[in-house]
Amino acid sequence: MCQYRRRLKSGSDGETLRKVRRVTWVGFWINLFLSGMKLLAGIVGHSSVLIADAVHSLSDLVTDVAILIGSRFWGQPADDDHPHGHAKIETLVTLLIGVVLFLVGLELLRDAVGAILNLLRDERPPSPTWFPFVVAVISIVVKEYLYQITVRIGMRLKSSVTIANAWHHRSDALSSIPAAAAVGACLFLGDQYVFLDPTGTIVVTVMILYAAWEIIRPTFAALLDAGASETRCNDIAGLIRSFDEVRDLHKLRTRQVGPQGLNVDVHVQVDPQMSMIDAHVLSHRIQAKLLHSGDDIIDVFVHVEPPEENDLLSAVTLGR
Repeated sequence: MCQYRRRLKSGSDGETLRKVRRVTWVGFWINLFLSGMKLLAGIVGHSSVLIADAVHSLSDLVTDVAILIGSRFWGQPADDDHPHGHAKIETLVTLLIGVVLFLVGLELLRDAVGAILNLLRDERPPSPTWFPFVVAVISIVVKEYLYQITVRIGMRLKSSVTIANAWHHRSDALSSIPAAAAVGACLFLGDQYVFLDPTGTIVVTVMILYAAWEIIRPTFAALLDAGASETRCNDIAGLIRSFDEVRDLHKLRTRQVGPQGLNVDVHVQVDPQMSMIDAHVLSHRIQAKLLHSGDDIIDVFVHVEPPEENDLLSAVTLGR
């Protein structure tokens, strides 16, 4: 006997998507404004580091657009062609954000190394003005605030793509620190401290590359259909065995679906004399208990069957 009931307990419902899109739109317009201000300040204020920082802010626009477009697809309900929903689209967008962030980090690292080589050749750029310093400080404050509100919303909604985008905001704030430090050192201490610009950029780049890896790494599990940990599987098995009607279980399989949670597929063995109605009710009870055991389980497949062949023959003999 096989009982199947599908229920997606996904965080990508309509209200969740609206909140994700709302905070992303806020980030989009802020990124657009800051990118323009940094680019203008870098050109007018003779600050090449702020021009590079403006390019970094522009990369945030790419991820914002990716979320705004992608969220229309991963929030679609399950259909005949995609019975497990469209959650992996969110995983792919999350991966895209991580890759873009990683590439930006490599570009910043390349620019920093190039700047150090130029200093060794005594090639010094013109001294910056106050304009890029003020813009860099404003960018640090605004982007850190944007990170805080975005990451809180992402954690509350359990949206990995929103959390990833929040880290992109923080990386932008971090990349503005060496820009502000370098420009400020030149303004307050003199041009001999210009080496702080590329040195600080290298330090921040390492932080950006680490953040990118932390974003990319979890997506591999979902894309490769990785299962839950042994501890979590044992917990799930314990919940199923807590039902008196369950004699045993086997073929317990879990599969990560997108960044949001797990699919659980299990075969439970029951008394062969159990009626079809009772088995049907039991499967629903097991499903409900698993779905409410934690936010990581979003879909459950319960297959109800008689015990192993030897136990079944014994039961039939006793029944006679």
